[in-house]
Amino acid sequence: MDTAKKDGVIFVATGDYARAAVQAAASIRKTCPGLGIHLFTDNTQIPVGNFDGVSTITNPHMRSKVDYFALSPFERTLYLDTDVMVVEDIREMFGLLDRFDLAIAHAHARNQISTNEIWRHTIPESFPQMNSGVVLYKNEPAVVKLFTDWSAAYKEAGFKKDQVTLRELLWICDLRIATLPPEYNLRSSKYIRIWEKKEARPKILHYAKFHTDLGLTSKATRNRWKRRINRLRSCLGLHK
Repeated sequence: MDTAKKDGVIFVATGDYARAAVQAAASIRKTCPGLGIHLFTDNTQIPVGNFDGVSTITNPHMRSKVDYFALSPFERTLYLDTDVMVVEDIREMFGLLDRFDLAIAHAHARNQISTNEIWRHTIPESFPQMNSGVVLYKNEPAVVKLFTDWSAAYKEAGFKKDQVTLRELLWICDLRIATLPPEYNLRSSKYIRIWEKKEARPKILHYAKFHTDLGLTSKATRNRWKRRINRLRSCLGLHK
């Protein structure tokens, strides 16, 4: 690990999803020169050239990521799920941490039952679940405590979705939280079809379909998504 790097991205990926982390990291290398990238994984068979450091996941489970937010090697960290493509330089995001402790976007499908589940406290709907797939944060004691509490809460509460407990912990904490705008966490394919330049410049595309090299989607599906991404890039002048 290059300890001189203050800012960096972490991925937490078990099994074949580590292969998706490799392709996600490649998109960061193209758009964000010099930004640190660290991988936590239990997969020892993947190429690691896109990463500055790799750490071993012990006791993997369905949501291993909740255990590793607190272990980032960076002073300022951007956690990303593996099903992302970074299409613009996002290094400016870290400037948010000069004023805030943490930055995160609202969950997308807010009318689903799983996105409105309650753990211990009733919370106003106007404070919705946050999407835990794109999270920017400082490596400071109060933030680390939030994530260690989240790891314990996820295991205790028994919800399949990790965002249920995260929502409550964010609700009761005293951290300064910034809300990321949609272009930093585009979660629906419809935006590829209708997004206009005047709205904003997309930065991070976050779709499960980016797991195209895992054998989980058909060739036709992969080709369809490639066409959509190419259209988005062409319309908005994104990085090639």
